[in-house]
Amino acid sequence: MQAKKKRDLLALASIPLIMTLGNSMLIPVLPVIQNKLGISPLQSSMLITVYSVMAIVLIPLAGYMSDRIGRKAVIIPSLILAGIGGAVCGAAAGLSSDAYSIILFGRVLQGIGAAGAMPIVMPLVGDMFRSEEQVSAGLGLIETSNTFGKVLSPIAGSALAALIWSVPFWAIPVMCLISILLVIFMVKAPKKKERKPPPASLFLKTTLQLYKDKSRWLTALFAIGGIGMFILFGLLFYLSETLEGTYRMKGVLKGFVLAIPLAALCTASFVTGKVIGRRKKLMKWLTTGSFVLSAAAILSCLPFEAVAARIAFLSAAGLGIGIALPCLDALLTEGIDKKQRGTISSLYSSMRFAGVAAGPPVASLLMRHATPVLFWFMACASAAAGLIALSAIRPGERKQPVPGRKLAGGGAASP
Repeated sequence: MQAKKKRDLLALASIPLIMTLGNSMLIPVLPVIQNKLGISPLQSSMLITVYSVMAIVLIPLAGYMSDRIGRKAVIIPSLILAGIGGAVCGAAAGLSSDAYSIILFGRVLQGIGAAGAMPIVMPLVGDMFRSEEQVSAGLGLIETSNTFGKVLSPIAGSALAALIWSVPFWAIPVMCLISILLVIFMVKAPKKKERKPPPASLFLKTTLQLYKDKSRWLTALFAIGGIGMFILFGLLFYLSETLEGTYRMKGVLKGFVLAIPLAALCTASFVTGKVIGRRKKLMKWLTTGSFVLSAAAILSCLPFEAVAARIAFLSAAGLGIGIALPCLDALLTEGIDKKQRGTISSLYSSMRFAGVAAGPPVASLLMRHATPVLFWFMACASAAAGLIALSAIRPGERKQPVPGRKLAGGGAASP
């Protein structure tokens, strides 16, 4: 890989890192926010959910726009909006009344910005390289940056909140500014051929046809990606609440403990991105096996109540999810033609954000009954993801083209 391409990738990697920090570093701070604002755990979980819901709704539109007007033209304004949302949250934290409502509004703005920033990185990496091996390696770096943001987020969030509880909000516009400068000056997107973009109706028709032609494995990847994020953020919410409420861990110590399962996820994601190359059968079996591992690890928490044992087993679950993520990214990006990669990748990102949105509130509701109920539910979800991967991802299969008609999206092979 050329040195210039590596600089481009490192600059792009700042986007998932910063967007992940902007969301995930609030998780260890949620109990503090509950105390400061006088709200319930379910209300505090909405600070994660509203961010993700806005991303779910707008990511497909952002992907469509990036296919029409260019990736950077969507990414940069989106980063600006995400920074504004963080500033709104920080300013609202100093108010004596309606602070919660205004913070929610700021999180909505952040979610809109996230919709047009992080998901567009994946198709842009696909645009930058011709070799599938280079695409897989590039996506592995992006996914590693994303997961490293998750590792760093509990430590950073706890450390910043130890100063003033609203500082994590103010960190967001600063980080967004850094990413904007990196993208403007370091990322050179591939030049698009000068041609009139197709009408929206035709674009929608071809995208729907593409999905119809590849519905089996696309639906599987969408579902698996959403389930993975649902499990991850649900268990992180559980761990954050339990460490503070049951084990009385607070501050930076709690952040470091929360980071342990995420470090396992990050390491697994990085190594997997390096080794999978273009071996799609390997991607399928790694995805299947990784979710079986996660299910077994989550169930192993049931007989043990010691914090060390549960951290160890949840780290194993994180390891499984970390193995699956770069495989899913590579299967999706390499199976879709560049002309529609932005839209399809954005739909996939929407499903991942759906999992992020659902995880914390569902975990909060299940924890009201009993912790074992939460573990059984998450283990069953993980097993379901493994079963979907086993049955629906079929590497090497190609649909026979209908005579006289070219497959929408350039007829890219299904993984």
